[in-house]
Amino acid sequence: MSQSFDFAHAPGHLIRRAQQIAVSVFAERMSSFGVTPVQFAVLNALMDTPGIDQVTLSGRVAFDAATSGSVIGRLESKGWIRREADAKDRRRKLLWLTRQGERATLKMKPEVTLVQTQILDPLDADEQKRLMELLLKLVKAQSSN
Repeated sequence: MSQSFDFAHAPGHLIRRAQQIAVSVFAERMSSFGVTPVQFAVLNALMDTPGIDQVTLSGRVAFDAATSGSVIGRLESKGWIRREADAKDRRRKLLWLTRQGERATLKMKPEVTLVQTQILDPLDADEQKRLMELLLKLVKAQSSN
């Protein structure tokens, strides 16, 4: 009889499990804000690039442009994002944080930093550094394909 595939040691499975853990830690620590990791990524990116268009923003946070509309819509309904059509191209939507959105994002940032620390906490400092280097290498290599 043949053996099944060893998912417990497969890179894809372990990355998926690590992502599940990261999202769970984020959800637990950020529950009072009512945001997902993708929503925070959008808010954070808008702090750096106010007036960015929706498609470029989706690429910046590595999220599907079609689905990002609903994420942006939820943030807009909270009063945290303002969306306007570009005067030069009405099909293009430009985005800004509102004052309320900026205040909320600034309040979230320390908690998000703690989330990252908690995720890496089981590793010592050298392991944390190496894991981050390897993850960046993996993402960069796969993103260029």
